[in-house]
Amino acid sequence: MFGISIEQLLFIFKGAGWTLVLSAMGFVGGALIGVPLALARSRGGRVLRATTGAYVQLVQGVPLPVIMFVVYFGISISGFDLPALVAAGMAMTAYSSAYLGEIWKGCIQAVPRTQWEAAECIALRPLQRVAYVILPQAVRIAIAPTVGFLVQIIKNSSYAVVIGFFDLTYSARVVNNSTFKPFVVFTVAALIYFAICYPLSSLSYRLERRLSRR
Repeated sequence: MFGISIEQLLFIFKGAGWTLVLSAMGFVGGALIGVPLALARSRGGRVLRATTGAYVQLVQGVPLPVIMFVVYFGISISGFDLPALVAAGMAMTAYSSAYLGEIWKGCIQAVPRTQWEAAECIALRPLQRVAYVILPQAVRIAIAPTVGFLVQIIKNSSYAVVIGFFDLTYSARVVNNSTFKPFVVFTVAALIYFAICYPLSSLSYRLERRLSRR
């Protein structure tokens, strides 16, 4: 098909599968760190806010490929043989946590102050206020931007090619090197990225519109 064999096409789809695996690792890891990060940034003390703020500024101020290089080669220098998947997952986790933490911090702060006061009036403890009153409302606000950011995670996972991780971009490069048909190969890769990202972008847009109507 246009100079690409079925085996080469399946090879590209195999890379797409690993792209989804890396994206899932980055999103789940980022979420696990992003939740406490958002709470610390929005409701923590001065020292905690300054510390977490420095972390966010550091991660957001460094390009993702550089973070992957630092994680992959930095740990390797220490004597550990780190697989590319693990290094890329750690870098994606750090990247995702910084942005998800900021997104969710804004969603927590978007909950009206009166909700905090009402929770305090019914004698809820600080942890109960967050768990039973604030977070359920913040989650509803956060769904649309979180789904939208998931699209960015999937697309930015292509940077893992700089440390030799086998993903959709890497597999497309390998096939291109054997076929010398860059337009066809990377068009196929682009269509696969589009097929993955477009449903999520559409879902984010619909959720945002539904939230704005409410």
